[in-house]
This record gives sequence, C-alpha cells and structure tokens, in this order.
Amino acid sequence: MKTTRISPAQRQFGQGMTEYIIIVIVVAIAAIGVYMYFGQTVRQDVAGMAKEMAGQDSTEARTGAKTAADTAQKQEADTTKGLSSYENPK
Repeated sequence: MKTTRISPAQRQFGQGMTEYIIIVIVVAIAAIGVYMYFGQTVRQDVAGMAKEMAGQDSTEARTGAKTAADTAQKQEADTTKGLSSYENPK
C-alpha cells in the first residue's frame, strides 16, 4: 500500500486558507450583528443613498434615518445595562 505524503508547503497553504475563512466568518457575523442593532437607521440611510444616486430627493429617507437614530438613543442610551438586568431588560 502506497501512502501519500503532503508537503509542508501544501500544509501551510491549507492552514492559511482556513485562517482566512475563519476571519471572513467572524467579519460576516460582526456585520450581521451591527446591521441588526442599527437596522432601521442603516436601512433608511441606504434608501437615502439609493435615491440620491438615482437623482431623486432623499429628504424623507434622511428624516427617517434621523428619527430611527433618535428613537434608538432615547430607548437604549439611558438604559443601565449589566448582568443584574440580564433577565429583566428594563
């Protein structure tokens, strides 16, 4: 029976590829988390940019983004967060 040996160069290439995939996954998870946390504001901002690129007025979308950001600030910024409020968020 013949055994195949993997050269160190091939092994290192596989390790580098694995590290790259792990980094991409971590960045994707972080992006999803940020998008979920700032979702409404981000959607309104993206809608405003899309309208501007299409040559339309984006005042409504920009106002919606500001309203969403203000609402999030009022709801979340003044809330004390810690382990004691883990089960009871408010």
